[in-house]
Amino acid sequence: MAGGPGWFWKGFVMIPVAFDYVRPSTVEDAVAAVAAGGDEAKILAGGQSLLPVLRLRLAAPALLVDLGGVGSLRGARFDSGALVIGAMTTHAEVASSALVRAEAPLVATAAAHVGDRQVRHLGTLGGSLAHADPAGDLPAVAVALDADMVLAGPSGRRTVAARDFFTDIFTTALGPAEVLVEVRFPRMSGWTGGYEKFHRTLQAWALVGVAAAVRKENGSIAEARVAFTNMGPTPVRASSVEAALVGAADLGAVKAAAAHAGEGTSPPTDISGSAEYRRHLAGVLTARAVASAAGF
Repeated sequence: MAGGPGWFWKGFVMIPVAFDYVRPSTVEDAVAAVAAGGDEAKILAGGQSLLPVLRLRLAAPALLVDLGGVGSLRGARFDSGALVIGAMTTHAEVASSALVRAEAPLVATAAAHVGDRQVRHLGTLGGSLAHADPAGDLPAVAVALDADMVLAGPSGRRTVAARDFFTDIFTTALGPAEVLVEVRFPRMSGWTGGYEKFHRTLQAWALVGVAAAVRKENGSIAEARVAFTNMGPTPVRASSVEAALVGAADLGAVKAAAAHAGEGTSPPTDISGSAEYRRHLAGVLTARAVASAAGF
């Protein structure tokens, strides 16, 4: 091939700028390292979003703080009525965890939809949430399930509700020197979930995604929680859809409720699709996700 291997990257810088690197073994040491680095520090979780940015020199931190050595940030457990998942737990581990599948099946289902197999074995739950990409799969799930984010900083730990954690595109409530250490999902006995997304290729970001969870009584939906991926700068909770789903007992009623999907959203228009197209997708995918969750 003319140009030899790598010709495609001609004109692109693929080597990061020089930086210092630390790999702490405790949360406290990680927080101290980030605090010492100040604005020049970046946190490395799974690296699936950060490393490409570094190689293209779209980010040039002076210090990289690798959380891979903090063993306490991995794994899932049940604690005080909540499913607790460590921030460094990979998507593959989340998807395959018997505990997660039993206590929060929607989380496991969505984790299995992330990227491809390689990404799922390296990318982490906390890294994805802290990156706050509006096209990411997990932020909408966290909002739909009323999850809590536990943040550790120089002043100790604090908890932020998922609905308040995502503040803008690629922006969260994480403060200076704070690290996302775990995510707490409230116990949802009797709830079932479904996640649907539309993307052009297997590895591509979702044009639209829908996270849905329902609780049924006597064959009809008694409660519903629905949130959208890539229908605004942050995950969007579909309150109109949730209200319309109460009492739905068949697919026809679910589709009628899904017609409210575009309400309160501000989807982007880009080369992948218009805002109008995304609103249409949101309705179609909402019906599918809810029907899957409810067994209709």
